[in-house]
Amino acid sequence: MYTVRGIYDGANFKPMQPISVEGQHEVIITFVKPLSVEQPPKRPISELRGFLKGKVWMADDFNAPLEELREYME
Repeated sequence: MYTVRGIYDGANFKPMQPISVEGQHEVIITFVKPLSVEQPPKRPISELRGFLKGKVWMADDFNAPLEELREYME
């Protein structure tokens, strides 16, 4: 038994990944959910700019050599 995800358009089934099965097989199709045609509204760049301010930091010694790698750097 195999499980294959795909899209059914009312007449044809298109798998989302390759299927490597030879010969004829009985198939059961279970409809999970309809695909949404609408795209979620995009937020303007002005709303996204700076939204991580104060949430991301970098250590003061970020570029300092690591003690564990000293023997490889000499």
